[in-house]
Amino acid sequence: MKTLLALAIMLLGFSSASAQTEQAPILEKEIKYKDWTYKSVRDDKTINLREFANNKKLVMVVYFAPWCPNWKHEAPFAQKLYEKYKANGFDVIGVGEYDTVAAMKTHLDQFKITFPAVYESDAREAKQKTPHYEYRKAVGDARGWGSPWNIFLEPAKLTKKGDVLTEKTFIVNGELIEAETEKFVREKLGLPAEEKKTAKTTSQTIEACEPEKKAVSFVKP
Repeated sequence: MKTLLALAIMLLGFSSASAQTEQAPILEKEIKYKDWTYKSVRDDKTINLREFANNKKLVMVVYFAPWCPNWKHEAPFAQKLYEKYKANGFDVIGVGEYDTVAAMKTHLDQFKITFPAVYESDAREAKQKTPHYEYRKAVGDARGWGSPWNIFLEPAKLTKKGDVLTEKTFIVNGELIEAETEKFVREKLGLPAEEKKTAKTTSQTIEACEPEKKAVSFVKP
């Protein structure tokens, strides 16, 4: 009985560790990121990325699956960045993946996301068939679903025509690290550094971004 209890504790500890938020650093990578034109989640209008980025200083494109806990953890921060810096030439656009458009729209409404959002796929069966998947593979993202996945574009450095927008830029293979991202965005926008604030460190865990897997519970023998 003691052996079974010890095993259960070990498994719970492993489960907790694997359920941590998937934060990742901002890295500059070589990536042939292509221009796209996708339909808006909220209506039938289309948005072209090159046109969207025109006359802006920095654009963050975030790929997300609406059911993914890791994205739900990042979503409020992405919205905060958008609201805080949109007047300074910063913009955010979401690219929905691996769920129905109706589910994406409901998700945006629930999380009060006001930045534009389009969709690249509308079914989980498309997991390994999207440009999103190919981009992630190209920059070493080994996660199962890759939600969220962030890429930063500097419009002044984008090509003016052709399929490829850029061949080198900054990406995040996971959730944004808030302090690092704030610093990065401000630098790219030409804003002075913010004063550092002392904040309490909290431990936060969420379930892994794997919709097929069911949580396992243990009962003390």
